[in-house]
Amino acid sequence: MSNASNQGWPLYEVFVRAKAGLDHRHVGSVHAPDDELALQHARELYTRRMEGVSLWVVRSSAIVASDPASSDALFAPAQDKIYRHPTFYTVPEGVDNL
Repeated sequence: MSNASNQGWPLYEVFVRAKAGLDHRHVGSVHAPDDELALQHARELYTRRMEGVSLWVVRSSAIVASDPASSDALFAPAQDKIYRHPTFYTVPEGVDNL
């Protein structure tokens, strides 16, 4: 679709859910003039062999990402918010995973 990028079509990121109950996974990108055609292009490019049950397309310009240089401050556990740590809960006997 190199011609599409020359026409100024926006870029969409494509996410596919392989099976019910699984997460959507990023599989690639498409250019399209609008949301509906982006969905159709994504379906034709990334689910030709019926390998998905759900498809998302998101304009790349709408995605907001964190700065990797700020990851310590963003992802470090908040020590002053002890309620976020599971230290106040007792696990019932016989429960292996929560």
